[in-house]
Amino acid sequence: MKLVSFIANGRTSWGAVIDEGVVDLGARLPEFGDVRNLLAKDGLAKAKAALAGVKPDHKLDSITFLPPVPNPEKIFCVGLNYADHVVETKRDKTEDPAIFVRFADSQMGHLQPMLVPPESSHLDYEGEIAVVIGKGGRRIPLERAYEHVAGFSCYNDGSIRDLQWATTQWTTGKNFPATGAFGPWLSTVDETPADSKLTLITRLNGVEMQRATTDMLIHSIPRLIAFISVFSPLSPGDVIVTGTPGGVGGRKNPPLWMKDGDIVEIEIDKVGVLRTPVKNERV
Repeated sequence: MKLVSFIANGRTSWGAVIDEGVVDLGARLPEFGDVRNLLAKDGLAKAKAALAGVKPDHKLDSITFLPPVPNPEKIFCVGLNYADHVVETKRDKTEDPAIFVRFADSQMGHLQPMLVPPESSHLDYEGEIAVVIGKGGRRIPLERAYEHVAGFSCYNDGSIRDLQWATTQWTTGKNFPATGAFGPWLSTVDETPADSKLTLITRLNGVEMQRATTDMLIHSIPRLIAFISVFSPLSPGDVIVTGTPGGVGGRKNPPLWMKDGDIVEIEIDKVGVLRTPVKNERV
């Protein structure tokens, strides 16, 4: 399934994408409430069954996309997880994953504007593969990690570089409103198996900026799940953003910052395309 959270006709709901439209599962399965609760209550099979013989309730171009999981308890982002990005940042590869956090209210959905704040013009793209947790746990064994994956989505971990690089801590530059693009949907493991080899591509105004595959990750998806679950219990709906490859704008010469009017696309071959316009924030 491709699970999507959305607003239509002034109502917030969730559903599944079929036939270029959306089936409103929130209306059909109100007992779940949202995608996070669907995962927490092990409702994927029931959601899939509810799609049998139905037609879409909304066209895709008539909805406002929200992040697939609008309200995750935790968003873990991984830094320096591709060798070419480690090289371009002139950092050292670490034995353990470098983890930082992003807040849920810094996120936006597919086709929603990514905002350049008035405090900085140094907004950079970071195309990434997002893993959504389906089954929670603590100290998850490496060999069981894939059992905890609900599915995958596209992510643009938009970064305000001058504020990110001002100190050794990255939180400030990673949490401005409407800089974390997430979507367009969650492709569940029945459609995109947890051990899939995925190809990630980032395009800015139609020009390819980044390309990588999951087998290029320094710390694999099972390793990330096992490592994170040691220090923080994972819950259904939690998001692990697995890292960006080389080619970020801030490391080009001269630097290439996203600006008002740009279009950035993050594509994962077995998932879809996350597309966001870039706009100046109005204050």
